[in-house]
Amino acid sequence: MPLTLWLSLAAVCAMGAMSPGPSLAMVLRHTLGGGRAPGVVAGVSHALGVGLYALLTVWGLGAVIAHQPTLFRLISWVGAAYLAWLGIKALQAGRGGALEARGVATDPAQAARDGVLVALGNPKLILFFVALLSQFVSDDMGWGAKALIVATATLIDGVWYVLVAVALSHSAVLPWLQARAHWINRITGCLLLALALRVAIGFH
Repeated sequence: MPLTLWLSLAAVCAMGAMSPGPSLAMVLRHTLGGGRAPGVVAGVSHALGVGLYALLTVWGLGAVIAHQPTLFRLISWVGAAYLAWLGIKALQAGRGGALEARGVATDPAQAARDGVLVALGNPKLILFFVALLSQFVSDDMGWGAKALIVATATLIDGVWYVLVAVALSHSAVLPWLQARAHWINRITGCLLLALALRVAIGFH
């Protein structure tokens, strides 16, 4: 995979990981309720769930591209509509959103369970990956390139949420983020709408 293409993939994966939502709320709850260790465990286990979804998506997209080009085009359009919906929801979000999550009593085992369940129990996640990875998967792509895509999505998700847990273990950080949550939501919404437009233009 060319470096420029990988950088685009990494940027979009980072944008998806940073989008406020149930995953961020889950990591926040465990970090605030149990400290740094449960927050980090929740972030890593969530990344493993994301990696599984990425693996299933990459493997399935290759077959769809090769044998059902019309279906792949339809999936891409649905993915673009979903990304646009996410963008609109982010723009409409209030000042706090996911950043208002409260802590709960927790331990690393509970954090690991919740991290995986939040990732695998969110059907919207696989729609996001279909919309995202349709830009990077081709029918003749080798296993090495597919493995790189899966690893990139997994590592970026894990690194982001581990950083969130570490940062939020310092009590001064969360109020700062809460005060600027409306800007985070607006920036995320604009980026998601731009990505939706890119997906739609690529499959007209």
